[in-house]
Amino acid sequence: MQINKPADTNSTARDININIRAKRVQRDLIDQAADLLGKSRSDFMLETACREAEDVLLDKRVFMLDPDGFSRFQAILDAPHVTNTRLQKLMATQAPWEK
Repeated sequence: MQINKPADTNSTARDININIRAKRVQRDLIDQAADLLGKSRSDFMLETACREAEDVLLDKRVFMLDPDGFSRFQAILDAPHVTNTRLQKLMATQAPWEK
């Protein structure tokens, strides 16, 4: 599995702006963390956002199993569908924030 990264992630040339609005307390927190790592706010935010984006993408696409685990996983996928009435009831229940 390969994450689609820009062709040259090590290049120092930056040609795209990313603008976000933040609260002062959020900016100050980010600045404190960036200072502790000896990074600029922009470098810290970009590196952190990219790392988190990679984690999210990998979490949704890749998981590793040993041969026994894969066999058990495959068996679950191949097993006939079993109706789960509790799950059906849960899925039919409106979420509290939607009421």
